[in-house]
Amino acid sequence: MGTPTQRETEIIPLHERGAFKIPEACKYLGGVAPVTIRRLIARGLIKPSKALRHIVISKSELDRFLAIH
Repeated sequence: MGTPTQRETEIIPLHERGAFKIPEACKYLGGVAPVTIRRLIARGLIKPSKALRHIVISKSELDRFLAIH
């Protein structure tokens, strides 16, 4: 393997990402606790992607949640 490209080493700001893992979603929602995100998922208020092994929540889903709450 060669050296990583600039794109591979740069950190993408939260507002530019398309999806978030739970810790990133916490920051995007203003610093809520991870347990809060898990509770919102359990209550059906936020719908995570079921396609991956990890819980991933799309930015559009978090924006939808913020718009109605």
